[in-house]
Amino acid sequence: MLSRLRAIKQSLSAFALTTTTTANRPVSSAARAMSDDSGNGAFANPIKMDTTRSDCTYDQTENIATFAAGCFWGVEHIFNKYFPDLKTTVGYSNGKETITNPSYRQVCSGATEFAEAVRIEFDPAKTTYAQLVEHFYRTHDPTTTNRQGNDIGTQYRSGIYTHTPDQEKIAKEVTERVQKEHFTSKGLTITTEIIPAGTWYDAEEYHQKYLDNNPDGYQCPTHTLHW
Repeated sequence: MLSRLRAIKQSLSAFALTTTTTANRPVSSAARAMSDDSGNGAFANPIKMDTTRSDCTYDQTENIATFAAGCFWGVEHIFNKYFPDLKTTVGYSNGKETITNPSYRQVCSGATEFAEAVRIEFDPAKTTYAQLVEHFYRTHDPTTTNRQGNDIGTQYRSGIYTHTPDQEKIAKEVTERVQKEHFTSKGLTITTEIIPAGTWYDAEEYHQKYLDNNPDGYQCPTHTLHW
């Protein structure tokens, strides 16, 4: 978590934002680590909404996949590493409908119920939805609730957010198979939520393709091929 905090601060510095350090900071989530008890941390003041960001619900389509698997930097990176033809965007999905255009700070607080997620546009002639779901399971730990590695909070939950009934069917079929082949014998149970995709918001620009732009940036250790 501290590594991710340092990486975030470096990115924000590039965007001419001021960061500060304080003592006795809890580090169980990025949001808490960025602000001290007095509210005078790096994000003490609310971040103004970026009007260039998406603030609409995407059309339901079979050529879009949405996954949550912890810190979206690593999730996006490992999808693009093995499927370079994908078009990916990181953002916030399936949170409270009463909250619009949430900031990263708000999502990290856990109060919005949004998950850090990756939205994927794919060509089914090149990559099937089932292949994407399989890769999703191969590259994170789907058996830990609201956690990936040291990243803890509802924003880091494991989720498959489906865009069509067929996607839901495929996601559940792949999940059942992966459970039997890779987790049952270990006494582990997949806790991934499989629900319809909710409202989506693009994350701030500095999060997009973060690890491509910052090769030494933080990556959750669970974001690797597990089989």
